[in-house]
Amino acid sequence: MEDYRLGVVETRFAELVWENEPVSSGELVKLCAKELEWKKSTTYTVLKKLCDKGLFRNSGGTVTALVSQKEYLSGQSKRFVADTFSGSLPAFIAAFAGSEGLSDRDIRELQKMIDDYGRRGKE
Repeated sequence: MEDYRLGVVETRFAELVWENEPVSSGELVKLCAKELEWKKSTTYTVLKKLCDKGLFRNSGGTVTALVSQKEYLSGQSKRFVADTFSGSLPAFIAAFAGSEGLSDRDIRELQKMIDDYGRRGKE
């Protein structure tokens, strides 16, 4: 699992790219000016940083994702469970359920996920 740790502002920038890709670098500058109140130089600095991390590509003036938002969020979730619960998903669920409780709907959805994963392992 790649280490794509992003700060709050970098995450918001990444969301702009994911929401608008493929996006021209010029259009990205305009989006960042409007949404983040950034100057052109700031946009290009952050874009280069995230391209260097392997999240995005700026090719021919078109910015695209190398890592989807879903992949990024999955990695962040796994890292949180690893760092906070020694990698134990059951410990995370127990902690979450203990403080928030689980609705009947939550329980049905979790059970369906478990059943689906169980069936995949037997195929």
